[in-house]
Amino acid sequence: MNNNLLPIHFAPLQGYTDAVYRLAHARIFGGIDTYYSPFVRVEHGEIRRKDARDISSKNNREGIHLIPQLIASQPDKLEQIITLFIENNYQEADINLGCPFPMLAKRHNGAGMLPYPDEVKDLLTAAIEKYPQIHFSVKLRLGWENAEECLALLPLFNALPLTHIILHPRLGKQQYKGEVDLSGFEAFYNGCEKPLLYNGDLHTVENIQTITERFPKLAGVVIGRGLLANPALAWEYRQGKKLSPDEIIEKVGQLHAEVYSTYEELLQGGETQLLMKMKSFWEYLMPDGNRKAKKAIHKTSKLANYRIAVNNLLSSYK
Repeated sequence: MNNNLLPIHFAPLQGYTDAVYRLAHARIFGGIDTYYSPFVRVEHGEIRRKDARDISSKNNREGIHLIPQLIASQPDKLEQIITLFIENNYQEADINLGCPFPMLAKRHNGAGMLPYPDEVKDLLTAAIEKYPQIHFSVKLRLGWENAEECLALLPLFNALPLTHIILHPRLGKQQYKGEVDLSGFEAFYNGCEKPLLYNGDLHTVENIQTITERFPKLAGVVIGRGLLANPALAWEYRQGKKLSPDEIIEKVGQLHAEVYSTYEELLQGGETQLLMKMKSFWEYLMPDGNRKAKKAIHKTSKLANYRIAVNNLLSSYK
């Protein structure tokens, strides 16, 4: 194992990287320095219950470094969420300025706040001044409309006591379409005085190496969809070798079994709720797997048929 490698962090993805998945991934695959929770938000004046459960200290094992993430458009909503974090003994929090979903962005949440630097300043200043005991980081995109938006915020970021910044070099309006803008990332990288982490389109060890070679001052890389597709990616980067197809199948089978059994115990909505939850488990995973088996997983309406399709997918993997 190469000890000079950069830290690998697991990006949060709504609907995928909840506590059930994180705990199973950490136990079976590992290789992750920090897991980030999907963002906690205030909805109709209250924090969503599933968000509160997900970051509850009861549901997150000691030994896993978890940083809870929040999304808020006003300081009062941020304060409501930070209070929850403190109640659960967190000393770190990540502020989401990168979510590209239009329904949130149009209300100046996530990347939708980037065109409004005064609002960003008010939000971050309120957080840092009111909660000096919390170490804050920021995750953002290049902007909503153009890459100049993140550059306009650089003096603010550099002046604030942020622990680090995570930058995904796409625009919010792109969502996940198109190519990452490495020139836009480089402009921010060159002016950033805080530890900077790269996030975006890292699917292979070679992708990680290309980015870290181009940007040697990076403090780490953050991976989301690449780790959902290949849960062993961080381990392979650290170890300098790939798992064999048999090893992948064994570990993916273990991951699936643990996630399935935990959801089966937790979910109270019967077969349909469990089936819908488990279908999302396969949305990114093993993209080169048997198409017929993956289609069967997606189309089935019965758990018995789902389990057969999963067995077919795993047994056909080469």
